[in-house]
Amino acid sequence: MNIYDVSKHAGVSIATVSRVLNGNPNVSERTREKVLRVMDELGYTPNVFARGLGLDTMQTIGIMCSDSSDPYLAGAIYYLERELRSHNYDSILCCTGYDLKVKQKYFNLLRSKRVDAIILAGSKFVELCPKDNDYILKAAHDIPVMLVNGYLEGENIYSTVCDDYSAVYDAVSRLIRSGSRRILYLYTSYSYSGLNKMDGYKAALTSCGLPVREDLIHQCSKNLEDARDLLLRLSKQGIDFDAVVTSDDSLAVGAVKYAHAKGISVPDQLSIIGYNNSLLSRCTDPEITSIDSRVETLCTTTVKTLMEVFSGESVPSRTTIASDLIKRNTTNF
Repeated sequence: MNIYDVSKHAGVSIATVSRVLNGNPNVSERTREKVLRVMDELGYTPNVFARGLGLDTMQTIGIMCSDSSDPYLAGAIYYLERELRSHNYDSILCCTGYDLKVKQKYFNLLRSKRVDAIILAGSKFVELCPKDNDYILKAAHDIPVMLVNGYLEGENIYSTVCDDYSAVYDAVSRLIRSGSRRILYLYTSYSYSGLNKMDGYKAALTSCGLPVREDLIHQCSKNLEDARDLLLRLSKQGIDFDAVVTSDDSLAVGAVKYAHAKGISVPDQLSIIGYNNSLLSRCTDPEITSIDSRVETLCTTTVKTLMEVFSGESVPSRTTIASDLIKRNTTNF
């Protein structure tokens, strides 16, 4: 059953049916009721893409994330969809993984669905090699592209980012003021966000007159046991550290597990700071001090900016949100 069948049974033009579907006021109440009655009798469900032909909008936004099982990204998806619904927009979600070709495939899939904009949730969509971002830049000629905690400079591309640099700089500075001198840094990736966090860590050490030691900087997968085992190996190699700062709460949980395995008192002998203030930070004993990147604010601001773009307003290409440091029981400052 399609719009042509409704037109035939109601004895009106296809354009009239389209106006009824789109809520156009230029239809008499009698005609509107007749078309709606026929739609009900035929069991016709309006096709969102057919509606879009009349409205010049699908009222649908594409959302891409790399991993919906990640607590941070799961929260981001929830807040984005909630805000879009409040503005009467539907969403199509694609979970892409981390392979560039797969990300490009899903990006083009969303474009083929004629979505009104695409939101890239997380910093893993901006590649270090500039030419690998060309598909995003080209698409932005046609539709707005929104980045949540990622930054890419280009026309019709809008980024809402957490000030990751200042967040880690402040956290490390507090540790140093509280007496820590050998601060280990664990990170997961070289994404836009990841690089800013790393720079904040290094700058804090330098500004306090401490050396940046490569043996105290290590990459680790987002796995609790992997982080624990990495710290156990480093300790066995004789690498001494009195604090651990991580780019994600999962790594901080691994640090707590390491402390338990070694019989190390937290925070008396080892301070630990996580990142994202996720549920994981409250699931350990002791609970973990964590940087709150304010994912809800990032997402609500992203959608607000998008609605302003749709309205033709002038909006900044980048909006920066300040983080909060949530003090719990793994630090003594």
